[in-house]
Amino acid sequence: MSGLLNGKRILVTGVLLESSIAFHTAKLAQEQGAEVVLTGFGRLSLVERIANRLPKPAPVIELDVANTEHLDTLADRVRQHVDGLDGVVHSIGFAPQDALGGNFLNTPWESVATAVQVSAYSLKSLTMATLPLFENGGSVVGMDFDATVAWPQYDWMGVAKAALESTSRYLARDLGKENIRVNLVSAGPIKSMAAKSIPGFEELAKVWDDRAPLTWDLADPEPAARGVVALLSDWFPKTTGEIVHVDGGLHAIGA
Repeated sequence: MSGLLNGKRILVTGVLLESSIAFHTAKLAQEQGAEVVLTGFGRLSLVERIANRLPKPAPVIELDVANTEHLDTLADRVRQHVDGLDGVVHSIGFAPQDALGGNFLNTPWESVATAVQVSAYSLKSLTMATLPLFENGGSVVGMDFDATVAWPQYDWMGVAKAALESTSRYLARDLGKENIRVNLVSAGPIKSMAAKSIPGFEELAKVWDDRAPLTWDLADPEPAARGVVALLSDWFPKTTGEIVHVDGGLHAIGA
């Protein structure tokens, strides 16, 4: 199948390394006919270097989702590259080290607040910042990690993902009248930059070897990226507020 996103303009956040789901989403989106714009935070030169490894080099815009000025000017800065948007990919998450790794009972509110703002509230703030660019509706897709259960080491990031899931439902409710769909892809663990920041990640990932019905490859972000591209396409025209699991089926298995 080709041309799934022909003529669509897609903003992809969170491209930092080639191992990221966001990079593979941007790559697949281009291969399926989309025009892609990236955002980067902090290490912009690294993001620009990675952007050059896409099938077509993509422009990179600086975006810190906790920076009001960045959000207020985002639509105008995106317009310098494309005349509107049909899709936005939210692949942003961060928790301070003391909010992860088994420290749940001792994490101070300041660290929790950072995790929730950057990982969950930012879905709302990013969507609202790009809303003026959606002339004919479109699709917002966020990256999730199943928040219905407690995971080893994941701690307040798990709470932030639960907030992300709820935020996506409320956005779906309020933006339906604009014909904007808001969905999440709940992916299995991938050896990415985000994973490296979770102490004891291997312990968490081992669960997939033991229980996932479909073989799960920690080094392959493409299945999750395909899920994102499918939700960005016109093939899910009446699906919103949904969480699509691309996790080898683990979410369905009790033990």
